[in-house]
Amino acid sequence: MNLLTTPTGEAFSYADMETESARIAGLLARLGLGPGDRVTVQVAKSPAAVWLYLACRRGGYVFHPLNDAYRGEEIAFLLADAKPALAVCDPQRKALFRELLPHGCRLLTLDAHGHGSLADAAGKSSPQPEVARRAADEPAILLYTSGTTGRPKGAIISHGNLASNVAALIETWEFTASDRLLHALPLYHAHGLFVGLGCTLASGASMLFLPKFDPAAVVAALPDCTVMMGVPTYYARLLREPGLDREACRNMRLFISGSAPLSPEVFAAFRKRTGHAILERYGMTETGMLTSNPLRGERRPGSVGLPLPGVALRVVGPDGSVRRPGEIGAVEVSGANVFSGYWQQAGKTAEAFTPDGYFRTGDQGYISADGYLTLSGRSTDLIITGGLNVYPREVELLLDGLQGVAESAVVGVPHPDFGEAVVAAVVAEPGTAPAEAGIIAAMKERLAGFKVPKRVFMVNDLPRNSMGKVEKTVLRARYRDTFADRP
Repeated sequence: MNLLTTPTGEAFSYADMETESARIAGLLARLGLGPGDRVTVQVAKSPAAVWLYLACRRGGYVFHPLNDAYRGEEIAFLLADAKPALAVCDPQRKALFRELLPHGCRLLTLDAHGHGSLADAAGKSSPQPEVARRAADEPAILLYTSGTTGRPKGAIISHGNLASNVAALIETWEFTASDRLLHALPLYHAHGLFVGLGCTLASGASMLFLPKFDPAAVVAALPDCTVMMGVPTYYARLLREPGLDREACRNMRLFISGSAPLSPEVFAAFRKRTGHAILERYGMTETGMLTSNPLRGERRPGSVGLPLPGVALRVVGPDGSVRRPGEIGAVEVSGANVFSGYWQQAGKTAEAFTPDGYFRTGDQGYISADGYLTLSGRSTDLIITGGLNVYPREVELLLDGLQGVAESAVVGVPHPDFGEAVVAAVVAEPGTAPAEAGIIAAMKERLAGFKVPKRVFMVNDLPRNSMGKVEKTVLRARYRDTFADRP
């Protein structure tokens, strides 16, 4: 059967995958790479990029993907930190990479159409059918955190981490060989690479492989698919497509959302239009997927669901004591899915884990009496104003529910009296013009005064990274001087 079909009609079978990945693995071996060597990759999404990833898995090489939006300084830092034996880039960036390569690193190219020096060399190579034997705790992936709160850190993801997480997801979401995934996510991120591709391969399913997310193309493709994975921004944009309706989704069994919070408003609107309740899940670079709303059971808006099989999850207070149901605290996790540590940063690794081996996610949240996890925000996003804690997510949910508000983001900025003040950036619904004073007045009716934004800034769009997460560091920097002149 076909594994992967492109919008232009190209089709690749599982046998093609086997041959092409083995051919590239053979090339890498002949270039002198050995198990454990890093392969840094910044290329466009394509079938050939999938074969390259799988070739690294076959040969025991550590795959190190880069966001294709990264430019000079970002690439320079990541190359210097990862110290790869081989880098693969788009032909148009060959000169840039050649300037930045660490000593001894080879360079090959691969473009969006599968052409380049990698493809040329691999085409002349014989397949290497052998698969390197690697232990479960040996590294498979070097995946850097997004770096929105500082320099990115390289998370070392093992073969065992990947295998355990994919097995839990297939069980939870009931993936089978009869599924066809609408793959519109990028391949440089855990969501598209490990979750989307991993679930497909491990279940024997197939993919409709879109080069990027395009709302109209996705709606057109839905009738031929059974599952879609996306970030909340995807679903918000799909709701603007007139063709999105129950008929377009007639063969779909599951829509999955992650990588950023899904608003209850988008959840409700999508359900009304399509008849499908989006299944929200929660994961991180360092841990893979951690929780999921149930396939068969209540998909609770605003919640990221229940721990996956094999995942132990707890919410603790500042003293490490486990919080009671409904009490907000720090989310900590353990399991075979959790990474082994940060690349060349033993100190950061030690800080990330508790004495009894739980990973400190940096997220705040609470667990309901029936086990559902709801996130309140990042620990770094917590606002302390006048000595009182404000969880941005609580304020954002109420803002998003106001008439005329499409979406919002809440941050804390310096304030001479309160230490920090709550401010909000708000995107209006098309055709509306909500006023700052009206929004603040409405919030005062719904929230304690210290939680109400002291300023509301109307913006056209919220700053987001490539996976749709709001970059709150950008907003904090933008508005940090809001109260600078106040006595």
